[in-house]
Amino acid sequence: MSDTSVYQAYSGNTHLFGGNTPYVEEMYENYLANPGSVPDSWREYFDALQHVPAVDGSNAKDVPHLPVINAFAERAKQGGTKVVMASADVEMGRKRTAVQQLIAAYRNVGQRWADLDPLKRIERPDIPDLDPAFYGFTDADQETVFDTSNTFFGKNRMSLRELLNALRETYCGTLGTEYMYTSEMGEKRWWQEKLESIRSKPNFNSEKKKHILERLTAAEGLERYLHTKYVGQKRFSLEGGESFIAAMEELIQQAGLKGVQEVVIGMAHRGRLNVLVNTMRKLPADLFAEFDHTAPEELPAGDVKYHQGFSSDVSTAGGPVHLSLAFNPSHLEIVNPVVEGSVRARMDRRADPTGSQVLPVLVHGDSAFGGQGVNQETLALAQTRGYTTGGTVHIIVNNQIGFTTSDPRDMRSSVFCTDIVKMVEAPVLHVNGDDPEAVVLATQLALEYRTTFSKDVVLDIVCFRKLGHNEQDTPALTQPLMYKKIAAHPGTRKLFADKLTAQGLGETLGDDMVKAYRAALDAGKHTDDPVLTNFKTKFTVDWSPFMGKKWTDAGDTAIPMSEWKRLAEKITTIPASVTPHQLVKKVYDDRASMGRGDTPVDWGMGEHMAFASLVASGYPVRLSGEDSGRGTFTHRHAVIHDQKREKWDTGTYVALQNVTENQAPFTVIDSILSEEAVLAFEYGYASNDPHTLVIWEAQFGDFANGAQVVIDQFIASGEVKWGRVNGLTLMLPHGYEGQGPEHSSARLERFMQLAADTNMQIVQPTTASQIFHVLRRQMVRDLRKPLIIFTPKSLLRNKDATSPVSEFTKGSFQTIIPENKALKADKVKRVLVCSGKVYYDLVKKREELGADDVAILRAEQLYPFPHKAFATELKKYPNVTELVWTQDEPQNQGAWFFVQHYIHENMTTGQKLGYSGRAASASPAVGYSHLHQEQQKALVEGAFGKLKGFLLSK
Repeated sequence: MSDTSVYQAYSGNTHLFGGNTPYVEEMYENYLANPGSVPDSWREYFDALQHVPAVDGSNAKDVPHLPVINAFAERAKQGGTKVVMASADVEMGRKRTAVQQLIAAYRNVGQRWADLDPLKRIERPDIPDLDPAFYGFTDADQETVFDTSNTFFGKNRMSLRELLNALRETYCGTLGTEYMYTSEMGEKRWWQEKLESIRSKPNFNSEKKKHILERLTAAEGLERYLHTKYVGQKRFSLEGGESFIAAMEELIQQAGLKGVQEVVIGMAHRGRLNVLVNTMRKLPADLFAEFDHTAPEELPAGDVKYHQGFSSDVSTAGGPVHLSLAFNPSHLEIVNPVVEGSVRARMDRRADPTGSQVLPVLVHGDSAFGGQGVNQETLALAQTRGYTTGGTVHIIVNNQIGFTTSDPRDMRSSVFCTDIVKMVEAPVLHVNGDDPEAVVLATQLALEYRTTFSKDVVLDIVCFRKLGHNEQDTPALTQPLMYKKIAAHPGTRKLFADKLTAQGLGETLGDDMVKAYRAALDAGKHTDDPVLTNFKTKFTVDWSPFMGKKWTDAGDTAIPMSEWKRLAEKITTIPASVTPHQLVKKVYDDRASMGRGDTPVDWGMGEHMAFASLVASGYPVRLSGEDSGRGTFTHRHAVIHDQKREKWDTGTYVALQNVTENQAPFTVIDSILSEEAVLAFEYGYASNDPHTLVIWEAQFGDFANGAQVVIDQFIASGEVKWGRVNGLTLMLPHGYEGQGPEHSSARLERFMQLAADTNMQIVQPTTASQIFHVLRRQMVRDLRKPLIIFTPKSLLRNKDATSPVSEFTKGSFQTIIPENKALKADKVKRVLVCSGKVYYDLVKKREELGADDVAILRAEQLYPFPHKAFATELKKYPNVTELVWTQDEPQNQGAWFFVQHYIHENMTTGQKLGYSGRAASASPAVGYSHLHQEQQKALVEGAFGKLKGFLLSK
């Protein structure tokens, strides 16, 4: 029996415990009152207890408890026991508590009373929490001293007057901050120390102040120079927000000191020309040439000057820093995830997982920041494993007007335009653009926070827009009061120059800088030149091998049999320490059989072998999408989840990360539920890394239209507008299987409509070997064009779509797959041309009909159309009189309206081209299963029936 059970048995049976306890206590009370009132045996026992020391170690005698208990009971009946405290002590306690509440209020909402608006248009809001009277304080309390040890004002005790002054200076000056909503106490205390220790006031020396003025002069000087030299031409002036240029200068210089070696900037058109010249240090003469239309025009389309990107290398006190300004379309904010992707690629290339060497900077307009949903999607990526960039510095050029909307009742539903960032608890520094020193201080704090915590931070420069949305606008039409105030404003540069003059830094300092900058512009130069010419690092990407390539260039995509078997064994072996789900185990067992050549290879194995062979050859693979690890249709299983894992964040195994020693990385990411931002991110990644196979996979191809802006403005047109080549691959599940309007079509017609200037590759593979070769072709060739793959759904498990191992160890991607049945060529009267899953339906129907006079050609590549390969196959059938394009999609969708011209070009005299497919429809597909079956049956039968409707003759 254990010690515990012995004790329990004893306590339950001894006369001193158990049910005897009340009896013993009563006898002891009687003994203390009169020892002779108890039996002799008990008196002897109680006498012995009197010699035992008390619990406090003293020799005090025990006294009866009952009278004490009765006395307390009687007092309770008479109103209880009251603790009496002096009223003065109570009041002081209340005030001490109120002081702490007051401190918390200023930290939380002090920015609502901050002096932020240079135009001083809006009255200070009524915030009772910030008024001492709200807590019962009066003027008589102003000199009362309170404990302030939980602040960083430098004193542990301060009078109420001192404390209020310190709080208002810190939180209600020209710099107002928001940070108290963060859930991390360490970050809150960090901000409190940084702000309260200096009361949010900069303390710059004379040289620093002069440099700030010089940057303001450059910002204002460029705008005024362009305004007078190129009257009426659009430039989207920065006037009213010149402090932004001072902030950018400080950010880059401080970043260099902190070890940053690359800064990637994304911004819209407002102030872009100013950034190009005064931040990126583009030569003014080169900008003027664009205004004069004398700059080289070497691209097929080109773009306007305020969308142009630029890169340069500048010197900082911490060393050289490479600057990149991303090319940007007019679609506001869409460049932001592109920049983040570019930054992530640079981080990966540098093996810099925290982003300490690469800094993303996103510049926003106030209306667009809260109004464009892509910002929410981009913020949602910020701390996820596959997309984090170590924190982004956001800068808002807050000119308090969106095009023509300046009434707060119309602009947004939140207090600040920055409130969206509270979803990721990013701190915000609101700063008055008319206080350039405060702007520079806020910039320093923002960068230091990002460096310390690797999180996003926002600098909100509250300023104004001196001119209209563009230089041809008349803003007073809709904002008369605002523009009266703007007309009376002397300008940020003038205000700061006068301030420095008053501080004794020179009567003509401001005017001298204006003259010097004007003279430099007249010469087409800068007043300073920090640019490092011909500077390159080992991380610089050489794009020259990928320029000027043709889509017809060959690529050796087959792999030797020995390599096939070696790789197959590696990617189908699961360690003994990992217990896969039984269904996954079967998939891997089946793949092992395919690897040995015992069974034909299916789509999932074909994909895996393409990835394995690429990483083994030194090509990294990055695959992302909402279900990419498993695959939407459970065909991939690139990530094996241990069924016996005990922790939620462990217990996964990725075979493709264990192919060979020193292999290239294989990364598979289950993304957030986003199309637009994730696709844009991957475009940005691919735009900075031509050596990685970057794939974005839609959950269903139908959902790609949620990212249509990215497809239109970047993927389809980026090369002809900006000269940017990009090898991004899109996998878009597509196929008509009766799943309704939103689960059938990846909108092939939209990509065909965008196809021109050999800008992309559009393919629809129908076998496992085809997906293998086309994925490998994307890397082993030096051609870097977007690859749009319309991937199957039902074909993933269709045995007819499998391939023998020999098709992987020999051959290449077939742009046109010939007829694979031994037909008598001279007997063939009709050729069916199709793409995708419908091929297998046509083959089945042909067998039913015994129609051996019909050949079927598969167009696996729809753009660029393989005219030579198609013509070669068509010539094999000299007696063909009819061709029929057959598709699953409705007539106004799919490839028909585009491919008919390609087919017609290869037809011979007397031949006719017809169409068999669904009738034109406003919806991609029907939702009624019986109607789907009827349509499918009709289009297949129509392919073999009499030609109807529109016919194209040669």
